Amino acid sequence: MPEIVKLIECPRDAWQGLPDFIPTDYKTEYLQELVLAGFKHIDAVSFVSPKHVKQMADSEEVMAKLNASLPPNIEPPEIIGIVVNEKGLERALATPGVSTIGYPYSISAYFRRANANMSRAESRTLVAKLSKETKAAHRGLVIYISMAFGNPYDEPWGPEIVADTLVWLKDIRVRTVSLADTVGTATPELVGDLYRQVKDHVAGIELGVHLHSRPENAEEKILAAYEAGCRRFDSALTGLGGCPFAGDNLVGNIATEDVLAALRKAGADPGIDPANLSKVLEMTNEIRAKYAHAPLVN
Repeated sequence: MPEIVKLIECPRDAWQGLPDFIPTDYKTEYLQELVLAGFKHIDAVSFVSPKHVKQMADSEEVMAKLNASLPPNIEPPEIIGIVVNEKGLERALATPGVSTIGYPYSISAYFRRANANMSRAESRTLVAKLSKETKAAHRGLVIYISMAFGNPYDEPWGPEIVADTLVWLKDIRVRTVSLADTVGTATPELVGDLYRQVKDHVAGIELGVHLHSRPENAEEKILAAYEAGCRRFDSALTGLGGCPFAGDNLVGNIATEDVLAALRKAGADPGIDPANLSKVLEMTNEIRAKYAHAPLVN
């Protein structure tokens, strides 16, 4: 029997930095098509300042329309909503259909200050609050460890720092964590080695990866993580999006199509039939052309 793997589709990460606003109804239709294609875990919205991320200004409206549009015979998916502060948490918890809260916790002081204007202590206080309040609200919580695979800012970094962070997260009862290669600099060897070194620190935690990559070594990174024991993967159809700090428009989210191919090559079952992706891939390419001004992907 193929081993079951959890695949998290990430349109929010794909869309958030696009130059042109995707209409609310189109976002809603896209998310609905993802559900119809079989995706059960979707990083769909974020609750951040519209001044900084205009693309996500309509998250509440998108969720209201999605909740109303899903066929009654389909089990609602896990919807992840990203927050970066307490105000975002309040908005996310007040939004029906957002079943899991996501928070990017950076182990880079520079990146943390640039993105959230927080000190390490302030960020850790917020994570503890997230853990407590999501449990009280019967919502899930996933913490992304930004810069888990290194950073370009000449700061201290190493597997021991990642491991210490995981131990702290476990101590405050966080049970789902994703290691993020925020700027896409990790080699396949580093992906596998780091995962192996830290996974034993987190028995009882679902430990995934959110990798960015150039297309030519994306499959190697996925296989390296899988062979090291990872069974949770974030990706985005056609590889749209990624970190704007990477400085290379070919370094972005790993394409879901590549993840599916790699995992099937490894004998795993990611639960998505590629034959069901034609409509949502067509919509993704339309987004690339109309709103991202990016080349189409065949």
